Amino acid sequence: MEVNFTKGLGRPKSDEINVLQELSEEFDVEPIIINRGPFFDKSASKNVTALVDKTSYLNCKVRNLGNRTVSWIRHRDLHLLTVGRMTYTSDQRFTSIHNPLTEDWTLQIRYPQRRDSGVYECQVGTTPPIGIPMHLSVVEPITTLLGGPEMYINKGSTMNLTCIVKHSPEPPPTISWTHNSQEINYDSPRGGVSVITEKGDITVSYLLVQKARNSDSGKYTCSPSNANPKTLIVHVLNGEHPAAMQHGVHTRTLNCIRPFNLNTYFVSFLVA
Repeated sequence: MEVNFTKGLGRPKSDEINVLQELSEEFDVEPIIINRGPFFDKSASKNVTALVDKTSYLNCKVRNLGNRTVSWIRHRDLHLLTVGRMTYTSDQRFTSIHNPLTEDWTLQIRYPQRRDSGVYECQVGTTPPIGIPMHLSVVEPITTLLGGPEMYINKGSTMNLTCIVKHSPEPPPTISWTHNSQEINYDSPRGGVSVITEKGDITVSYLLVQKARNSDSGKYTCSPSNANPKTLIVHVLNGEHPAAMQHGVHTRTLNCIRPFNLNTYFVSFLVA
């Protein structure tokens, strides 16, 4: 029997596939499988924000790869980083990770620095090559301790130390406070010591010490788990003025606490 294959000529590819399926059903033959070649699962490839010195990963999922090779290229200087599972660059911080049981090809970057920020492309060695770009942003969170480097408060007043963490891709899981290198015990017999932390794009942690004593003087350090620590020195005064004030430096009282449904506290500190 003569088969007229011109039935599908000049039609869109989807129509051609339908014609082939109709023919296979009409003549009781196995359907023809069309191999579209390698393609990317775009849902698996996302832009990444990483912390300085914290290992980061860019993921690429390639379907129908066959015997083609996957490479990673840095756009900034068009530098070939990896070919297959081998590192092609002399910078050994870059590694290609692939599990043969999956379709994922991951670029691992150890100890990333801010200069590593930019566009990276996962490329498949077809003719011509196909690729999918993604952006890596390497950020370094900034910790600020208000009132530093030295703060002066009056004995019996409430001390408020305010620690701010900015430019973090996610809020720090924990923020610890130390006094003279010893972790602060909020349940100590001294009492009156508490901490309030508000997490968000900008994370703020407040250390509140009520009825300040001379023993509360010393070095206080705020240590976010994903950012650098910051330290200031607190001087609890018995009503006297610090030596610096005898040289014409004035003091003023500022409201240092943002509202968070507690009484407003005031802290007196020296303004240099």
